[in-house]
Amino acid sequence: MTLRVDVLSLFPDAVSGYAATSVLGRARERGVWDLVVHDFRDAAQDVHRSVDDTPYGGGAGMVLSPEPIARTIEETSGLCHPVIALTPSGRPFTHETAQRLSELEGFTLLCGRYEGFDQRILETVVDEEISLGDFVLAGGELAALCVIEAVVRLVPGGLGNDASSVEESFGDDLLEYPHYTKPAVWRGREVPDVLRSGNHGAIARWRRAQALALTVQRRPDLIERRGGLSGDEREMLRELGALESPAENG
Repeated sequence: MTLRVDVLSLFPDAVSGYAATSVLGRARERGVWDLVVHDFRDAAQDVHRSVDDTPYGGGAGMVLSPEPIARTIEETSGLCHPVIALTPSGRPFTHETAQRLSELEGFTLLCGRYEGFDQRILETVVDEEISLGDFVLAGGELAALCVIEAVVRLVPGGLGNDASSVEESFGDDLLEYPHYTKPAVWRGREVPDVLRSGNHGAIARWRRAQALALTVQRRPDLIERRGGLSGDEREMLRELGALESPAENG
C-alpha cells in the first residue's frame, strides 16, 4: 500500500521541492508514499485570486478566507482524510501521532499563512489540528514537511532498513543511544571498548543502558510516561553509574 499525502498550501513548490530530496525522495521513488500538493489559491473566485481578508473586530494582519480552502477540500477527487490543520493551538505532534498517521492509507495537511484560518474552516472541513511546538512560523509548509518526514520514516520501506526507525529516539519512549564511527580515537576521545568488542549481547545492553541514562537525565517525563523503570533497567543504570553522563562509560 502506498501512503498518499495531500498538502494544501499557497507555496506548493516549497513542499514539493524538499519532498523530492533525500529520504523522502528515495521513498517516493520506491512507491512507499506519494505526494499531491494543491494550491488553494486556484479555488479563489475573484479576478485577483484572493485568499485572505481583514479580520472582523479589527487587528493587525489578514485572515485566510474559508471558501477557497473549503472548495479545494470538497472538490478534490481522492483527497485523503483526516484533514489536519497545522496550527499553534493544535495538539502537540509526537512520535505516537506519527505512528498513527503512518498506519493510515493517507491524510491531508492544511498549511496556514498570515494570521491563520477563519475559525469556520476549522469547525467544518478540518478533522484535527496539530502543532509542532510552542512557537509560531510564518506558514505551515515547514511544519508539514516535518510531519511528512517523521511519518514516512515509520512506513515499512520508508528508510530502506526498517530496523532504523525501530531503534531511533522515542521508539520506546527513550532517547536514542550515542553513535560512533571511525576513527577509533579522535582528538584524544576513544570509542567505548564495548562497541569494538564484537560481543553483540554486551553491545545491546550498553546501548540500552545509554538510552535509559540519557532519557533519565534529559527527558524524565518520558520515563514517567512509560510507567517508570523496570528492575532490569535500574540494574543497567547501576552498572553504568547513575550519575555518570551517557557515552562517558565504556
